[in-house]
Amino acid sequence: MSYTSASSRPRHSFQTDDSALLPIAEKVQAGERLSFDDGVALYRSGDILAVGWLANLVRERLHGDLAYFNVNRHINPTNVCVASCRLCAFGRKKGEAGTYTMALEEAYETAASGYSEAVTEFHIVGGLHPDLPFEYFMDLVSGLKERFPKVHIKAFTMVEVAFLAKRGKMTIPEALERMKVAGVDSMPGGGAEIFADRVRHIICDHKIDGSEWLETARLAHKMGFRSNATMLYGHVENDEDRVDHLVKLREVQDETGGFQTFIPLSFHPDHTALAHIPKSTGMLDMRQIAVGRLMLDNFSHIKSYWQMVTPKMAQISLRFGADDIDGTVVEEKIYHDAGATTPQGMRRADLVRLITEAGRVPVERDTMYRAVTRSEDSFTVAV
Repeated sequence: MSYTSASSRPRHSFQTDDSALLPIAEKVQAGERLSFDDGVALYRSGDILAVGWLANLVRERLHGDLAYFNVNRHINPTNVCVASCRLCAFGRKKGEAGTYTMALEEAYETAASGYSEAVTEFHIVGGLHPDLPFEYFMDLVSGLKERFPKVHIKAFTMVEVAFLAKRGKMTIPEALERMKVAGVDSMPGGGAEIFADRVRHIICDHKIDGSEWLETARLAHKMGFRSNATMLYGHVENDEDRVDHLVKLREVQDETGGFQTFIPLSFHPDHTALAHIPKSTGMLDMRQIAVGRLMLDNFSHIKSYWQMVTPKMAQISLRFGADDIDGTVVEEKIYHDAGATTPQGMRRADLVRLITEAGRVPVERDTMYRAVTRSEDSFTVAV
């Protein structure tokens, strides 16, 4: 397991009043893989500090005191979507009030706007538009690559890949090859939600199912793409559903090694069809990050998405297993439409301050986790 590649830091004594954690702690300290039942026990433990301690042990084995961030720009080209996911406040049906679709020049202008700091990544996700042709998205990517050749393009979730392939009347591998030629460098991890069919039928039954998401990721990885992986928690799922999700991600990672980062996403219910569900608590947010770090022994990175958990909780998460707090973003639409009250974006200096105050060492990275060196508004990526 990845744990065994840890640094030579000595083992520490583990203390807890939850006896169910003792055999799990022995496995973690020995670098052994945790089981499904172990995952359930971690979710149900009343000793959240002990769970966090174990996750931090693994986090420091892998990364020491380093904590990563990047300077990125989110681009959401359209909010028109054929799906009717009950979890979503972003998507709109064609013809509804509030819909938008960017013309290509508008998208290029959006990419160029925002902070003066030169971004290293464009993060592109959007709705499943019923009319936009496959070529629109390829032109979007190729146009961005032509105008910003140094910027990494992370575009299209597995849900979008499957939808665009169908729209373009091609197989998923054919669509992925076209995306690669256009300039897509890697893929975000959205749309995974929860893989369990029972849950998926309630929250997002208009999307591809969990097995199709995993198969699309598997195909993308085998074609050389790296991607992120997410899990949306805090709605109608239970502990077993969460562990099942993590184990399935771990199995694909064993096979492909293509997942770069795991990102737990806290469900924001406002303005969705599930608005009656209580919002996630800080305890659940920290537990989710910690359990993700402990179960996903073959993932290098665990990201705490500051836009969702708040900057303050993102700082705490750096002691609960997270080693990354995401980036500057500039403008985030999807979660803010669902009621997120965090800032739309954050400056590089603010991210550095958050990490430093948490007692970690900030490292600006590119999408592939290579260190970035800055000189005014330009940047150099370590090779």
